[in-house]
Amino acid sequence: MVLVVSEEVREAIAARRPVVALESTIIAHGLPRPRNLRVARELEDVVRQEGAVPATIAVLDGRPCVGLDERQLERVANEHGIRKLGHRDLPLAVAAGASGATTVSATAQLAALAGVRVFATGGLGGVHREWTVTQDESADLGLLARTRITVVCAGVKSILDVPATLQRLETLGVAVAGYGTDRFPGFYLCDSGYPVEWTLHNPEQVASVMRAQDALAAPGSALIVANPVPEAEQLDPGLHARVLADALGACEEKGVTGQAVTPFLLDYLVRHTDGASLSANLAAVRGNVRLAARIAAAWTRP
Repeated sequence: MVLVVSEEVREAIAARRPVVALESTIIAHGLPRPRNLRVARELEDVVRQEGAVPATIAVLDGRPCVGLDERQLERVANEHGIRKLGHRDLPLAVAAGASGATTVSATAQLAALAGVRVFATGGLGGVHREWTVTQDESADLGLLARTRITVVCAGVKSILDVPATLQRLETLGVAVAGYGTDRFPGFYLCDSGYPVEWTLHNPEQVASVMRAQDALAAPGSALIVANPVPEAEQLDPGLHARVLADALGACEEKGVTGQAVTPFLLDYLVRHTDGASLSANLAAVRGNVRLAARIAAAWTRP
């Protein structure tokens, strides 16, 4: 596999300047056109405003790319047939010469291969509701259990089984810390209703944990920095609970299963909250990207 790292990202890594990995699924599959391209540019600008280099990741014509130029960003945003790639799909996409946007697991794997330590996203995948029946669990969890990367996120998607996901992360040995909070955020919500055992208060503390991971020669697992969406920008909790309950009922009624469940529920939330869930999602992503850039700066500081 030929990993294509942009000149800007390669030079920043070599000079130990801050770099932040960004996934491309939100561009290709998470937002309508043309808003998706505007948001992609905006998130890269947020990284630059904090003095770091953005490394948006995707696979184009079978070549994993770490750091996209403007033409490549436009292609991911506008090209029909762009696949959605988890880490298990990467060898298939490379061998087939396919193009695809990377999910959390694929982005984390490619970022780590390129030497990028900090990654910003919206919400992680996790254990799905009714796991005892479906055995449905996101590939994100297993990949993060064996990849040394710091992931800044707004918790896990609220459509999932949050306590089961936290338990699974503990079992897998993935460190989780709340950023400025002792509550685990709930993606659209600043509080999922569940606590976290550790709280970090500034980027320097996060960087200290990263250095301790290396110094202890601990198993190569991730550090999850759970950064809540600002309370003023979260989705109204009452509206969230009501619409999610309706969405779960509609999902069962229509017989939606497997990988189709998550996009069905997220789309239902967007449509039945008049776009408020999408606004909360984007607010969370912007905050995570800004924090990730500050953490990357602290991590690379002598």
